[in-house]
Amino acid sequence: MEYLSPDTFIAKWPDIPVVDVRSPIEYAKGHITGALNIPLFSDEERATIGTIYKQKGRIPAIEKGIEFVGPKMLNMAEEAGSLAQNHHLKVYCWRGGMRSEKMSWLFELVGISCYVLLGGFKAYRNLLLRDLAELPNLVVLQGPTGAGKTDILSALADKGEQVIDLEKLANHRGSAFGHIGMDEQPSSLQFQNDVYMKIRKCDPDKRIWVESESLSIGKVYLPETLWESINSARVVEISIPKEIRIKRLVRDYGGFDRDLLISSTQKISTKFGHNNVKQVLDYIDIGDLAKAAGLLLDYYDKTYSYSQRKYKTKLPLKVESRSGDPKVNAEKIIRKVDKNLI
Repeated sequence: MEYLSPDTFIAKWPDIPVVDVRSPIEYAKGHITGALNIPLFSDEERATIGTIYKQKGRIPAIEKGIEFVGPKMLNMAEEAGSLAQNHHLKVYCWRGGMRSEKMSWLFELVGISCYVLLGGFKAYRNLLLRDLAELPNLVVLQGPTGAGKTDILSALADKGEQVIDLEKLANHRGSAFGHIGMDEQPSSLQFQNDVYMKIRKCDPDKRIWVESESLSIGKVYLPETLWESINSARVVEISIPKEIRIKRLVRDYGGFDRDLLISSTQKISTKFGHNNVKQVLDYIDIGDLAKAAGLLLDYYDKTYSYSQRKYKTKLPLKVESRSGDPKVNAEKIIRKVDKNLI
């Protein structure tokens, strides 16, 4: 059994499977991306042990734990054996204490060499927050709703740029309509872990592109240090005429169920105004989605104008385009960025 620092645990021997030995509910809330769950205790067993610890102390709690684990040891060892890569596993729990140590002891009894995360998942999270505060080559793409920023980022990736698609990882497009057509969102903790692992795979000496986002994307939250990095990073702003953005919104959302469009529009009634929302709903009702999108852009453009002035610390490098083609716009952006040595 060998203890590894969080950075070494993640970076060293990436092909060795990672095993999270915490309870299923802890694992579900958030785990190291790619980790598999072999829980020492079930959720119910963990709760029982916690109660005994509070009421009777450490030794009775340990004894109850042994009672729970005994009948499961063979199955856990066999499961670990089926996962091990060349008889090696990486193992972690919450703080790198008893659970990961005892499970590694069990796994090593059946010939598996274990690397244990020093400080556990808690130490890994501290590393995540630290690293996301230190992104010197981060570049933020911003622009008004309907500019096709996500497609532009995809086109940038096709041209060899490093891109982190935050909205894809969050399963949300970041507006009142952002959930439409998307899968269920992960937990905030898992979203943050997934973002971190994507960033770790990037070359820190080259540009890393992200889209400008609010602190929250739907129901999930960016790590605060990443949010701060985004707001202090270099910014590229794409400007595209409203009529082109309207066409994009109609194309992207027009095929969805009208009830979804209506319920999403109603979410912004307090800020947009009940009369404005009613007018949008009337246009949706008669099938004039272009006029509905045009009114909605009046609202989102004001929101965008306010947010870009409020949070960003650097003036944007502006790129104007009259094209709705993300490949064309990606080329314009790269030329402008390279010319200005960003």
